[in-house]
Amino acid sequence: MINSHQSLHTTLGMSVLTDDQKKEFHRQTLEVLRRTGVRVLVEEVREKLADAGCWVKGERVRIPPHLIDWAIDVAPKTVRISNREGTPAMYLEGRKSYYGTGSDTPNVLDARTGKRRNAVIQDVANVSILIDALENIDFVMCMGIASDVPDQLSDLYHFFTMTYHTKKPIVYTAWSQDNLKDIIHMAETIAGGAEELQRNPFCILYSEPIAPLTHATESLEKLLTICGKGLPVVYTPGLVTGATSPITRAGAIVQANAELLSGLLICQLINKGTPVIAGAGGMMTMDMSTTLAAYGAPEFMLDWSALCELGHYYNLPVFGFAGCSDSKTFDQQAGIEGALWVLTSALMGGNLIHDVGYVESGLTASYEMLVSMNETIGLVKRLVGGIHINDEELALDVIDRVGPAGHFLSDSHTVRHCRENWRSRLFDRENREKWKEDGEKDLGDRAAARVREILDSHNAQDLGGEVEEAIWVQLDDRLAQAHARVGLEPPSNT
Repeated sequence: MINSHQSLHTTLGMSVLTDDQKKEFHRQTLEVLRRTGVRVLVEEVREKLADAGCWVKGERVRIPPHLIDWAIDVAPKTVRISNREGTPAMYLEGRKSYYGTGSDTPNVLDARTGKRRNAVIQDVANVSILIDALENIDFVMCMGIASDVPDQLSDLYHFFTMTYHTKKPIVYTAWSQDNLKDIIHMAETIAGGAEELQRNPFCILYSEPIAPLTHATESLEKLLTICGKGLPVVYTPGLVTGATSPITRAGAIVQANAELLSGLLICQLINKGTPVIAGAGGMMTMDMSTTLAAYGAPEFMLDWSALCELGHYYNLPVFGFAGCSDSKTFDQQAGIEGALWVLTSALMGGNLIHDVGYVESGLTASYEMLVSMNETIGLVKRLVGGIHINDEELALDVIDRVGPAGHFLSDSHTVRHCRENWRSRLFDRENREKWKEDGEKDLGDRAAARVREILDSHNAQDLGGEVEEAIWVQLDDRLAQAHARVGLEPPSNT
């Protein structure tokens, strides 16, 4: 029986593993790390592992179970991320979910023409402006690989551009250790110093091991740098089942978990307490008829869900997926697959959920997909938010006041709560006559119009102004130094 004065908030969720299965997956993961081990391609990291008690032979490192238990124990269970102004924006913990775009697509569906073309730096700016305006998107990744800036330094241009056009948190990639150092320097400049950035980080490095079971040179060099600074990092597998992992669900999950936990150990040995988003990760399913990794495969969703549960089992922040599709454009397939991912990630309680706006299996960014999935996320948030039970919500006095055969439309209780139901900017709930009057537009038409509206009118949260002018001079100088480092002429403008 519910006490009438008790306030309860239930949340929908789902599970794909039993408690016994989680324990078994953990045991078998420890066995893989003890028996098979991982390749570690940087000597400095191998030495740290050896000093901690691992068995090292050449590049192969086998890991005793107690070290994995230690890494899980000392890793932060909450990763707090601020916005660019230093205000807390995301608490990556428990079942709190935050959504953002993906990274590094070579192509984009043009917001004006709808045609597929190579991404340019203006697309990175456009995505950042959209994210700044969209209420259900919490962080930005660059989406496109800009083809109109130097290849060796495009990651620096991406970071510079994202930072300029939104104050929301950033997840970024870096092509090399040197470029990462440049990006960190830029972030420290914006934050007001190294200590301030460490206290209030607004950006997270994304990096990966190489499947199967290999911690590659560039990945480890970046971990040495980012962990050495005590700054947040996503270090997550990106395997393809049947190609770079066993094709069976259980085997792929064990391998991915071994890559995750060995990476977590490396991060904690470099700098104990480094904030790592290490739960779950990419376990793409190969479509054997096309040999392509299928973003919309139910097996991908199932495998990720299992890894997500293991992340919660370890009480680690979880990396996730949503709003992505194999479709080549924003169409019915994209809507179905994107929405299924949003719902799955929310029900599983993923924390840092990326790839919103991906189509063509991660090769193309779609603005229409992005703004439509923003609406879908709002819908799903309302669904999983559960039902409040208290005197005001139960409304017994209202039911008694209106009584049999009455109506509630004009009651003050209805007036107080009538705006609480979820409403969409894009989804159609009008009658047919109004829909025809408005031009018989489908969701794609409305989404494209919404993109253009934001890009034409949104006042992006840039850092312009006299106070910040010195910051941008320093960032320009850093870009010029980076050009000189790789043997290029300095940029004419940024």
